[in-house]
Amino acid sequence: MSLTIFALLVATGFAAGFVDAIAGGGGLLTLPVLTLAGLDPVSAIATNKLQGSFGSGSAMRTYARAGHIRWSEVGLLAALAAAGAVAGAALVAHLPVDWLKAVLPVALVLIAVYFAFSPKISDLETHARMSVKAFTLTIIPLIGCYDGMFGPGAGSFYVLGFVELLGYGVVKATAHTKVANFSSNLAALATLAMTGHVWWILGLAMGVAQFFGARLGAHTAIRNGAALIRPLLVTICLLIAARLAWARM
Repeated sequence: MSLTIFALLVATGFAAGFVDAIAGGGGLLTLPVLTLAGLDPVSAIATNKLQGSFGSGSAMRTYARAGHIRWSEVGLLAALAAAGAVAGAALVAHLPVDWLKAVLPVALVLIAVYFAFSPKISDLETHARMSVKAFTLTIIPLIGCYDGMFGPGAGSFYVLGFVELLGYGVVKATAHTKVANFSSNLAALATLAMTGHVWWILGLAMGVAQFFGARLGAHTAIRNGAALIRPLLVTICLLIAARLAWARM
């Protein structure tokens, strides 16, 4: 790999970290670029999990330091997101995922419409529809499993759940999404690392860049709140939906 391509990949990691910390979807940038750089699909996914762990970890830390995460309340959430991701990674070779590829673009468009027009997408908290414990025991491992099995849009699903079912404000929902993302990224990385497909030097270099991009993105999201997060969520959902639909054509 030439130094120029290596530098472009590192720069992409920074941009992906910035976007992902605000609205998710950083893989929209990094996965295609890793593939175009010559990595086979499995190596691209594995290396993306490595560098993505830096970004989600950095964003999680920034949100926590701003007071949007209480560590005493997210231990079970993190554990179940990780367990779901491991289960999803283990099941991916045994389950048909074509139906996911067909249904997901439609689901993401519907989520984008919800994010665009729902009055609940704001900086204010609303009434919860279920308890935190019930949500953590059911919804979190399901989305974590999807993240380990397939992945695109997982962050949007997490945010939707936190907002619609727990009544969180959008900044708090995004902060807790980063906890789940970080846990599922690490779990998937540990699973994929055993296959020998991780490009460690490239992944670590992109990860350092993503760390700083995510830190900047999280600070930007905290400062601007729903005014920034809402349109980015809508855009990311539509872009992921378009990319998945295009891949099926």
